[in-house]
Amino acid sequence: MQFHHHGYVSGDPRVQPAAGVGIDRPTDLPDEVDVLIVGTGPAGIVAAAQLSQFPGVTTRIVERRGGRLPIGQADGIQARSVETFQAFGFAERIIAEAYRITEMAFWKPDPADPSKIVRAARAKDDTTGISEFPHLIVNQARVLDYFAEFMANAPTRMAPDYGFEFRSLEVDDGAEYPVTVTLLHTAGPDAGRERTVRAKYVVGADGARSKVRDAIGCTLAGDQANHAWGVMDVLAVTDFPDIRTKCAIQSGTGGSILLIPREGGHLFRMYVDLGEVDKEDKGAVRSTTIEQIIAQANEILHPYTLDVRNVAWNSVYEVAHRLTDRFDDVLPEQQGTRTPRVFITGDACHTHSAKAGQGMNVSMQDGFNLGWKLGHVLEGRSPESLLSTYSAERQVIAKNLIDFDKEWSTLMAKKPEEFNSPSELEDFYVSTAEFPAGFMTQYTPSMLIGEATHQDLATGFPVGKRFKSAPVVRVGDTNPMHLGHHATADGRWRIYVFADAAAPVAQGSGHPGTGSAVAEFAEWIANAPDSPLAATPEGADRDAWFDVKVIYQQEHTSIDIGAVPAVFKPSVGPFQLTDYEKVYATDPAADIFELRGLDRGGVVVVVRPDQYVANVLPLTATAELGAFFAPLLQAGKRAPELQHHTG
Repeated sequence: MQFHHHGYVSGDPRVQPAAGVGIDRPTDLPDEVDVLIVGTGPAGIVAAAQLSQFPGVTTRIVERRGGRLPIGQADGIQARSVETFQAFGFAERIIAEAYRITEMAFWKPDPADPSKIVRAARAKDDTTGISEFPHLIVNQARVLDYFAEFMANAPTRMAPDYGFEFRSLEVDDGAEYPVTVTLLHTAGPDAGRERTVRAKYVVGADGARSKVRDAIGCTLAGDQANHAWGVMDVLAVTDFPDIRTKCAIQSGTGGSILLIPREGGHLFRMYVDLGEVDKEDKGAVRSTTIEQIIAQANEILHPYTLDVRNVAWNSVYEVAHRLTDRFDDVLPEQQGTRTPRVFITGDACHTHSAKAGQGMNVSMQDGFNLGWKLGHVLEGRSPESLLSTYSAERQVIAKNLIDFDKEWSTLMAKKPEEFNSPSELEDFYVSTAEFPAGFMTQYTPSMLIGEATHQDLATGFPVGKRFKSAPVVRVGDTNPMHLGHHATADGRWRIYVFADAAAPVAQGSGHPGTGSAVAEFAEWIANAPDSPLAATPEGADRDAWFDVKVIYQQEHTSIDIGAVPAVFKPSVGPFQLTDYEKVYATDPAADIFELRGLDRGGVVVVVRPDQYVANVLPLTATAELGAFFAPLLQAGKRAPELQHHTG
C-alpha cells in the first residue's frame, strides 16, 4: 500500500482523498448520471467498486431493498476471486474470517451394508498450487460489505442508493444521456412514487428475473429444471465425523448431500437431494418444508444423525441451466453499426446450479470486466468500441461454465449404482479443479488480447489468461513479496518488463544502464511518440494510465537502484516524489524467470486492468507494443482535471 505522496496521512490509508464527483457528492440520486447500475449483487457491486476509482465518472448503484443484504445465498469463494479481493485491498481480512477448504471427503454406501454410509475417499482441494490464495467459504453478504467499504473509501465516495426498483428503460442513441430509466421508490416517504433518471450507460445486475434483461429483449434459454434440492444453513449437533469438512455424500437410498462447512466454526450448509421433479409439478416441490429437508438429510446420513438446533436460512431450488445469447443491447443485425448502451451481468444472463460454487465468482468477473472498460471510455482513454468486447468475452465464459456445471450437477444427482467406476465423482472433482477455481478463463484475440505469437518467451503467462503472480524481491526496501499483489484495482494497465541478463550499471556515457535491452526499451517507452505513455495527459502523474515495472534477473543486492532507468522510478504526486516500488529483483528461493518460463533475453508482459494477460512481446518489439495500444488510446488525451493516481 502506498500513501503520503500527496502529503502526510495520519488516518486510515485505505480512505483515499475525495476527488472529482466525490467532492460534495449529492446524497439524493441525481437526474443525470454517467453509469446507472441496477442491483447490488456480486456483479453490480464489483462494477461499481471498479468505477469508484474514476473521479470523473458519475456512477450510482440502485437497489430495491431498503438496506444492505443481511444474508446471501452464495458462499463459495474460489481462489480466482480471492486474487480479485487482493486487488481491491481486502483479501487478508476476508481470509481471516472465512472457512478454508483444503480437502473434500467422499462418502458412499457401505458395501457390507448399503443402508449405511462410509468414507470412501479424500481429495486435496488444490494439488497443483494453482494460486497462492485459498478456496474459501464466506457469506455473500460479507463479500458485498467489503466491496461497499472499498467504494465508500474511494475518491468518488460511492454508496448504494437503496429503495429503488427498476421498472423500464428507453434508449435514444442521439441524446447526450441516451438511456432514460424509470425507477420506483420502494422504501421511505416516497414509496410508490416513480422517478426518472437519464444515463449514458446502464448495467443490469438485477438477478435471474432481471427486468433490465427483459427491457433489452434478451431471454434466458436452456434446459428446464428437472431436479430439486433443498438447501439449508444450520446450527446442529451431529455424530457425523466430517461435519467440518467439505463432503459429497451418496447414500444407498439414492439421495445425495453436498456438505459445505461455513465460516465461524459452527454453521454449515447442506444441499439435500429431493429427487427428480415431475414435469407436471408446476413448482409444488418448492413448498417442501424445512422439516422435510432435515428428515431427508437424516435418511441420507444413516447411521449418523443430525439434530438441527437453529436454521439461519433455507430454500428449495430446481436445477436449471440457462444463458442469454448476448450480454448487451446490440442486436445481431446492429453489430458494427452501434455500440452498446445497456449491459446485463451475473444471474441476469447466466443461471446454473449452486453446487460448483460458480455463480458469485463468475458474476464478480463479469463486473470487473465491464467496470474498467466503462471507466476508460467515459474518461476519454479509449474508444466506445471497447465496450463491445464485454459481451464478446463474457458470453463465451458463461457458456463454458454452464457446460461444466451440467456435468458436475448431473454427477451429484446420480445414484451410486449409475457410476461407471466407484471413483468417478472424486476423479472428476480432481481432474477439473482448475475450472471451478476460476483459472480456465482464456480470452481470445481481439482489440484487447494480442495473438500469442511470442508465447514461447513467457510460457507461464498464457496470453488471454489471468496473470499468475510469483515471488520477487522489491529492490528499494528489500522486501520479498508477490509481484501481482502490488496491482490494485485502480483501472491502470500493467506493463511488466522482465529484463535481459545485464544488470543496471551507470556507465561512462552518464546514462544509467546503457548497453542493455531493458535500457533501450526504457528509453523508448519514456520518450517515443508511439509509446503508450505518450497518451498520458499533461498534468497527470507519469504512471496515471500505465503502471510500468521492471524485474531484473539478479538478486536485489546486485541491483544499483540509482542506475535503474528513470521510467521505472516515476515522480508522483504534487511534490513529485520518487516511486521506488516498481523495481524488483529475482527471489533466489523462487526464481520468477524459472517459475514462469521467461526468456532471459528480455520479455514484456502486458496485463489488463482486470488482471488478464493481454500480450507477450520481446523487449525489442517496441513497434509491436505501440501498435497494440494505438487503437485502445485513439480517443486521445483527456482533460488533466480528470486524472487520478490512486497509489
